[in-house]
Amino acid sequence: MAKRGGKRQVGAGYRFHVTPGLFLNSEVPVADNSGAKLVKVIGLVGHIAKGTHRRVKGAGVGDMVVVVVKEGKPELRRQVFRAIVVRQRRPFRRPDGTWVAFEDNAVVLITPEGDPKGTEIRGPVAMEAALRWPSIANLASIVV
Repeated sequence: MAKRGGKRQVGAGYRFHVTPGLFLNSEVPVADNSGAKLVKVIGLVGHIAKGTHRRVKGAGVGDMVVVVVKEGKPELRRQVFRAIVVRQRRPFRRPDGTWVAFEDNAVVLITPEGDPKGTEIRGPVAMEAALRWPSIANLASIVV
């Protein structure tokens, strides 16, 4: 019989399990200075094409989502981008047993190459997102 649990090492390629806090059609504020203010989640990157009947797919902290800009600079509005979830209101549990929840949901827009579009990130960034995306960790003023 296969071993089920065991100690997991945090490193390259490992993804924390985070309870989803953002779902399809969620409208989320943008935490960077790219010019977008409010975006709508229209897809999730890296999830299996097949789902479960009547289940709405969700994204947690550190996940990449596809968004469309709803409010912001006119040249960005109605454009589709990818973004990283850096904060979520829904509480999630860390491997050390602590529970984390933020005051708001927030995403950071990224380019197709994976670099952030903005030059600064307002507010805290979750540790899970910072470990998974080093370029976002470099711009973050606070990592929680």
